[in-house]
Amino acid sequence: MRIILSGAPGSGKGTQAVELSRKYGLVHISTGNIFREEIAKRTPLGKEVDAFIRHGQLVPDELTMKIVAKKLAQDDCAKGFILDGFPRTIEQARLLEKYLSTSGIRIDKVVYLEIAEDAIVSRLAKRVQCERCHQVYNIDSRPTKRNGVCDSCGGKVIVRSDDGAETVKKRFKVYNETICAINDFYRQAGTLVVVDADKSPDRVTATIVGSMEGVLK
Repeated sequence: MRIILSGAPGSGKGTQAVELSRKYGLVHISTGNIFREEIAKRTPLGKEVDAFIRHGQLVPDELTMKIVAKKLAQDDCAKGFILDGFPRTIEQARLLEKYLSTSGIRIDKVVYLEIAEDAIVSRLAKRVQCERCHQVYNIDSRPTKRNGVCDSCGGKVIVRSDDGAETVKKRFKVYNETICAINDFYRQAGTLVVVDADKSPDRVTATIVGSMEGVLK
């Protein structure tokens, strides 16, 4: 099974990706995570990415695709994967489709987590994240067992600097300007599923799982 999980910042992509990867035994692929891996290993691709990030620039689509392709080519992805938040642009979607078609791979489902701006602002006001392993928590719906301490690695849990209301609204606006074209791209391919993400995490997971009926693992 091969899934793309998309949605605005705060829509719950990370939470759902973790649950689905556990349920179906899929590799969870987040561009942020694989960027950090390449940078930490000081690979040629990692050095390129680091240069853009250190200068506050977006990583170019073609470079992002090279790193995603490197990950997808690994043996553990042969049994299936979840792309968490990728592609983020229509050009990335086209580059991904080109790579998949030449590799004999197809995407089974593209799940779009739909949620209103005011719900995201409210949700992100309660979001905290481990500064070491980047695990995300919610102070109401998914708190840490020990206050301020990550359940996974014991790192310090902090409020992200980009989760302020005004910043979130700007990120949401930018996201909406790009997602329509991406959704149309996958709607035409017949793989798009739109899921109401303004529900409890368990209900959202159940809806996504229901949409997977008939998809071969």
